[in-house]
Amino acid sequence: MPSERRLRIIGVLREQEAGSPTAEVRRRHGISEQTFYRWKAKYSGMSVSDATNLKTLEDENRRLKKLLAESMDRVPSRGVASAV
Repeated sequence: MPSERRLRIIGVLREQEAGSPTAEVRRRHGISEQTFYRWKAKYSGMSVSDATNLKTLEDENRRLKKLLAESMDRVPSRGVASAV
């Protein structure tokens, strides 16, 4: 997500935190209630640099999970020998 978008999200949240009614803020910015509360859950209390760092960490985590999954695919599975 470009930093301009994160800046917009954090600006919308700060506007509501400053005392503007939530419905008014959502209407003014043209966002749904669901979107507003999703943003609030994820970005509330963050600065733009915090949100950028979060995005960087999420990308790195996604990359590491993919590497782990790929390495696990290459490891031969060990079947359990049946005791008869």
